[in-house]
Amino acid sequence: MRAKVLEQFDTAGPLIGAEWPIRYRGDDDELVETLRDLGVRRFSALAYAHRPQMAEWLNDWTSDFADRVPECLRCGTFYPEPGVGEYVAARLSAGVQLWKVHVQVGAFYVTDPLLEPAWAAIEEAGTPVVLHAGSGPVGTEFTGPGPVAELLARHPELPLVIAHLGAPEYAEFFDLAERHPRVCLDTTMAFTDFFENLGAPFPDELLPRVRDLGLAGKVLLGSDFPNIPYPYEHQVDSLERLGLGEEWMQAVTWDNAVGLLGE
Repeated sequence: MRAKVLEQFDTAGPLIGAEWPIRYRGDDDELVETLRDLGVRRFSALAYAHRPQMAEWLNDWTSDFADRVPECLRCGTFYPEPGVGEYVAARLSAGVQLWKVHVQVGAFYVTDPLLEPAWAAIEEAGTPVVLHAGSGPVGTEFTGPGPVAELLARHPELPLVIAHLGAPEYAEFFDLAERHPRVCLDTTMAFTDFFENLGAPFPDELLPRVRDLGLAGKVLLGSDFPNIPYPYEHQVDSLERLGLGEEWMQAVTWDNAVGLLGE
């Protein structure tokens, strides 16, 4: 699976849309040691399914990985398919701490009726879902804030973490985070030189909202490690150069994640 992911990036596949030279290419043990050497104390392993009967295979892998790597959160994914409600409930009982859903790659709507029991179970459990629903880097019929707003109208207490600050629909996803108490955003790739040059640079007029959302506990550090074309620390440097203050940096790089996920 890792080799297939690298191939998509190396060939600028249809959902990549740009040259994307992956910097970190080691095996699992090497990648974990890289994070440890960088001083990263807690991290996730966010696999996501893009076809039926794939999610539980990935969930078995991420569960085993969390057993082997104490710093790693116990992660899971799900897909609109028969039985999704049952296996999501079972994984919640087994201690999943964080979910990942990618509607661009998965090619499905978050409002798919098959997902309804899964969303209901997750809303009740309060376990966060990192959701890639923004239309970057390549939009599809499934991406954008509209379906997410519809989902939140049905499940207003869903704990969502919108990946990439919702790029490029920043303002619309900020609206959802401001309206819904359990919707947050992550900074994955946002403000980096690479991301700013992809065609949808972050609007300067939204920086006050980023500051306020971060201080309100609603912006969390994200990285997309290892699938990034620059050094890991560039993400942190890119946040620092925004000049939003030490309190904001402390909140975004540590406190907000601890508040959501624990230490």
